Amino acid sequence: MSVETIERRETTTIRKPAPRYRVLLHNDDFNSMEHVVESLIKVVPSLTMPQAVDIMMQAHSAGVALVITCALEHAEFYCEGLQSQGLTSSIEPDE
Repeated sequence: MSVETIERRETTTIRKPAPRYRVLLHNDDFNSMEHVVESLIKVVPSLTMPQAVDIMMQAHSAGVALVITCALEHAEFYCEGLQSQGLTSSIEPDE
């Protein structure tokens, strides 16, 4: 009598986290500081007033500031929202 052995390979699925993207706000000489802060809060509702002020001041003094890091789809949405408010914004991969 023979016994057949069936080998089962264990498979594991490793989920890679979705790539993250940085939404950047660039300084401009056109928009008032108040408009920039109001636009940040309107477009990125998770931001508080102090956070929006900090982002605006960083962009004003350094030329560019990080607004938020998120998935590509959200980053594109936020970037386009800021641009629709007349602000200069871009996205880049978060490394």
